[in-house]
Amino acid sequence: MGADHAGSDHAGSDHVDSGPDAGVARPPSRRPTGRDVAELAGVSQATVSLVFSGAGDRRVSKATQQRVRLAALRLRYQPQAAARQLRLGRTDLILLAVPNIRGQFFAKMLAGAHEAAAKEGLTVVVSSDWSSEMLTRTTTMNQFDGLLLCSPLDRQVGEPPAFIPAVFVDADPALTGEGRQVLELDVAGGMRMALKHLVKLGHRRVGRLRYRRQAYTFRARQRAFEEATAHLDVAEREIAPREGLDASRAAALELLRLDDPPSAVMCDDDAAAAGVYHAAAELGLRIPDDISVVGMDDIDAAELFTPGLTTVDLKGEEIGRLAMSAVAALLRGDEPGVLKPVSPDLVVRSSTARPAPRRGGTGQE
Repeated sequence: MGADHAGSDHAGSDHVDSGPDAGVARPPSRRPTGRDVAELAGVSQATVSLVFSGAGDRRVSKATQQRVRLAALRLRYQPQAAARQLRLGRTDLILLAVPNIRGQFFAKMLAGAHEAAAKEGLTVVVSSDWSSEMLTRTTTMNQFDGLLLCSPLDRQVGEPPAFIPAVFVDADPALTGEGRQVLELDVAGGMRMALKHLVKLGHRRVGRLRYRRQAYTFRARQRAFEEATAHLDVAEREIAPREGLDASRAAALELLRLDDPPSAVMCDDDAAAAGVYHAAAELGLRIPDDISVVGMDDIDAAELFTPGLTTVDLKGEEIGRLAMSAVAALLRGDEPGVLKPVSPDLVVRSSTARPAPRRGGTGQE
């Protein structure tokens, strides 16, 4: 899961807090005004009006727009349109940000989240834009009541406004705090399940295709792999592919061409597993006779692989329902409980089997 994480680096030079007292701005006791925003951002009131009227895109630089919106967030300033919404009550809008709308794991999660939102009377708005500008603009202008943020990269976890209830999915549990909860994916448990399955079949040389990403979820997978291989006497062969089928195929080719190649490959997701299938075919290797393959996510197409892909089902729909229910609980002001990770399942299909005997071997590799 998560091969196609999206997001852009965010420049810090245009941030409004540049002095020694940076980060300590507090909303005034009275309702903040456009003048307050203008003073904090160092711009005119006319510029503030342009930014929040929607005309700023043509007449105000992006750097200045960012300063204005960040100042508005600090002061909890509500533009007039949002203020009218507040007088009418809650908007019941939830912003759900995922790194890849097209990814099948996230599609499953979205289905579960929409189902839970409907039961709670909430409306979900989905975005794959993780930029700070997007989060600032949407939370300030559209008045979302809550945020559900999935699989953030390290540089993204600090961006959501602190005064909006938020639930992080597939993120570091250290982010838990006032108005914030974290629902972990048990990717480590899934990794251990898969490796135990391979070792039980007799594999001792297990390779892995992993994504090179600075994110909690990928570090968790790496730790689980290292722990399992240490305890189960599995030799690691690891290559980090970039995004896309061609990159996964190229990494798999490198792995399978080693002088002492693995007899099985564990992949960070099913898309990477598809790259192993292509590489094996190119080298004339048969799955699972010559090489066993395990994926992660259990996408719909996994059973249509030839042969069917053994993979880990991370329970995307269940996770979506649980995460959205947690957002609703935060909005009600309920005391947040601990969100326990959803237990994954190992779905065994035809891509794994006992390893072929090595030359002069004993039946185990």
